Amino acid sequence: MKVLSVTSELFPLVKTGGLADVTGSLPKALALSGVETTTLLPAYPSVMEKVGQTSILMSFDDILGERASLIHARAHGLDLLLLDCPALFHRAGGPYVDADGRDHSDNWKRFAALSRAAAEIAHGALPGWQPDLVHTHDWQSALTSVYMREMGCDLPVVLTIHNLAFQGQFERDKLASIGLPEHVFSTDCLEYFGDISYLKGGLQTADIITTVSPTYAREILTSRFGMGLDGVLNERVMALRGIVNGIDLDVWNPMTDPYLPRNYDATSLKRKRENRSVLLDRFGLDQDNGPVFSAVTRLTWQKGMDMFAEAADEVLYNGGKIIVFGQGDGEIEHALRTTAARYPGRMAVHVGYDEPTAHLIHGGSDAIVQPSRFEPCGLTQLYALRYGCVPVVSRTGGLSETIIDANDAAMSARVATGFQFHPVNTEGLRLALRRALDTYADTRNWARLQNQGMKTRFSWERSAEKYAAIYFNLIKRRTEDGLRHSIGA
Repeated sequence: MKVLSVTSELFPLVKTGGLADVTGSLPKALALSGVETTTLLPAYPSVMEKVGQTSILMSFDDILGERASLIHARAHGLDLLLLDCPALFHRAGGPYVDADGRDHSDNWKRFAALSRAAAEIAHGALPGWQPDLVHTHDWQSALTSVYMREMGCDLPVVLTIHNLAFQGQFERDKLASIGLPEHVFSTDCLEYFGDISYLKGGLQTADIITTVSPTYAREILTSRFGMGLDGVLNERVMALRGIVNGIDLDVWNPMTDPYLPRNYDATSLKRKRENRSVLLDRFGLDQDNGPVFSAVTRLTWQKGMDMFAEAADEVLYNGGKIIVFGQGDGEIEHALRTTAARYPGRMAVHVGYDEPTAHLIHGGSDAIVQPSRFEPCGLTQLYALRYGCVPVVSRTGGLSETIIDANDAAMSARVATGFQFHPVNTEGLRLALRRALDTYADTRNWARLQNQGMKTRFSWERSAEKYAAIYFNLIKRRTEDGLRHSIGA
């Protein structure tokens, strides 16, 4: 089976968050089920620098008024199609924002062009190759199925929602500029409170909708978590599936991780303290025995980092240390830095992100804090488990499914892997941090938590099998429908 995956980011070529980790690791796992994945990605300059040898497969004379070419490459075990459109993708900054952190003003056109190219490929524009199925990811590629249906292309489409909060909402007057007819501006396609929503269009036209955890699939059917799309999702509930994300066990492996000064596994956890010492030096924190609580995340309201700024003193008053590593909302960044300024040598805040430091934080910290107000799946807590770094998480979305709370029963049964808290507010977080600090003081119980976490295996194997089953069922259904139509004719 040949699958075209369409995405705006892909690890290790370009990454802003968990979307890249998923689109980069899922194809490798799907290969074990007989699925050959080719990924379509914008040819950002940073991507072109990393892929090495390339070949031009075809040219587009007019992709929403721009010239573009389709480039083939193989890199890091991934089969790639790169949409090279200099007018849209050759610029400073990241995939979505400019060098000053502002959204690119033409994101509406940039990712409509990506989706249009994907639809053309699905419809057979590429000589000698056509996929059996298309898998789109989030709003940036959700228009693919809208374009496909307008072209009369009936290939099956799977749309994965990685975060419903980001919907690709733009003004109605962009409709003609993205090459779509007026009739798609309707409640059963793109219309969304007087604007157009790329994600809504994808939700209405994809055959199957997946989210990145079963709990999140249930949560988004409610007005609290549905972000204005709960009505649409309830109408399409029979097409909705929840599949927990996995992680790449080769990339995230403390025994072989090249970014760790000292490698270790569950039988040699004492070596982790050497990484801890390097980590504290890296962030200018005191070298003492107090626990290190870290957060590797976007510094946003969704991630609950404003609550962590308020609750940080719970750790610091009790002899712990805090490292915050990420970037996001300026006010939250300021609040965290203000707290850190009151505790020199005890708390460090670094605004930015790089992969080596993220690995070192997991390899050297004692606990990872994720107080998200909502979390479709979350990958950081899975990396933390793998590295013997105990997660402190809110009870929501994928966090509630992947972490077993260290309550008395779970501790007695030796199945606990971290600390959950609810309600999701500052006081709830404070209580969870207090529980973690108390448990850390009991060396034996803390070691049990670490070991139990390191035994869990959130690989892609089982999740990839579920995706493959969805793919095969959709293709089988299309084939059977075609036979019925031919017989009827």
